[in-house]
Amino acid sequence: MKRLVIRLAVYLIILVVFIGGFEFYGFNRHQKDFYLNVRHEPVPSLQGVKVPQFDPNKPTVAVVMAASSIPTEDFDFLIPYTLFSMTDAYNVYAVAPDKNIKSLSGGLDVIPHYSYQELDSLLNKSPDIIVVPYMKIIDENQYKPTREWIQKHSSSKTTTFLSICGGSENLADAGLLKGKSATSHWQALPLLIKKYTETNWKEDVRYVQDGNTLTTAGQSAGIDGVLHLISQKLGEPVAAKIAKEISYPSYQYVQNPKVEPFNMNIEFATYFLNLGFNWNKKQNGVLLYRNMDEIALSSIFDSYGDTGTTQILTVSSLDAPITTKHHLNILARHQISNAPKLDKMIIPGGNALSLATADIKLLHEKGNAKETLLIHSDSPNRYVFEAPLEDLAKQEDLLTAKHAVKRFEYRANGIHLEGNPYSLETYGYLLLTILVSLFVAFCIDRRFIMKKPIFKS
Repeated sequence: MKRLVIRLAVYLIILVVFIGGFEFYGFNRHQKDFYLNVRHEPVPSLQGVKVPQFDPNKPTVAVVMAASSIPTEDFDFLIPYTLFSMTDAYNVYAVAPDKNIKSLSGGLDVIPHYSYQELDSLLNKSPDIIVVPYMKIIDENQYKPTREWIQKHSSSKTTTFLSICGGSENLADAGLLKGKSATSHWQALPLLIKKYTETNWKEDVRYVQDGNTLTTAGQSAGIDGVLHLISQKLGEPVAAKIAKEISYPSYQYVQNPKVEPFNMNIEFATYFLNLGFNWNKKQNGVLLYRNMDEIALSSIFDSYGDTGTTQILTVSSLDAPITTKHHLNILARHQISNAPKLDKMIIPGGNALSLATADIKLLHEKGNAKETLLIHSDSPNRYVFEAPLEDLAKQEDLLTAKHAVKRFEYRANGIHLEGNPYSLETYGYLLLTILVSLFVAFCIDRRFIMKKPIFKS
């Protein structure tokens, strides 16, 4: 009986070591590819980079980024930046500890408009709205200036703090959510509930406003929170107009944020397994071009990048900063002339054909990608996140795409997924790993426990 227990323990331990080892490696690789994807490429000259003109008669929105070693979640940053800019009623600035290039998750590089100190000197007061995206606190010394700047303005009676998705953790870390109600991404809430016990965390709402803080749930719920705040500050017709301009399909949650909570299921299991057993990640490029729409750009990183299946590489025609539609300065890491071979080159934006004509022509001439996809051009008036999620299902599988939809907290009916029911690659490599681990356990069992030769001569 004792020998049987030992044998079973050996098989179980070897199985756990193999599967756990691949998961551990895959998780760390994904962190590096997405959440910790900082720029290592040389930085070109930034001379001539312009900052949006300051209008002293307008209130100011500061969208926060942390240090260069701490990427900011791309959706959490780009969506509020764009929506507030669309009102034309605010000065909207990207701010950081310094003006060195900062990275967003997935590998999009942004040049801040102002440092914290420069913005404080310009305004001589606290910004009217401070937007706090999710910033992973991986280096205390590097993150400290951002925490202190948030805390510096926390006592202002005229400043509203808006966190998007996991940014509520950054607000809680700064002490702004003590004794308050708040929410966050459904995947993050179990950890936040345990870590920040003085906050009343809510799981059944898209956003929570409590005093001078407004926290939102995951991803697309950030749109609800921003539009809710715009409705408060500028009037409901302004919020409704912006929602219509972006073809937002869930405006009802702006007025009533109550929802049924999400739960873990097989789609989340597939996402987790993709991290460890999708061994051949797709290499997709995204074209950066002048006057491009920031929300369309965000849809590519968030739809493909955080699935464990795809790495996104930024590509442009020139090694120089690019100014987007709403005056954000971004920088690609690769040029069309020297970009690596790609599985797919994605060109976001409903009007990309007219805005990026020369760039698209150059792409076709160089032929660095197996496929070129003008992902929004066929339906320029469609909500920009729907087409990428549909393409993800075709590129990968339904379970991966369904989790991406759920991770995004998309609750409308505009997405129609078609593809393989599950990932043959992920589950195939998982099965191979199980078989190899069982064989190794069998060899150990025969040689050291049963003390028999592994193979008979």
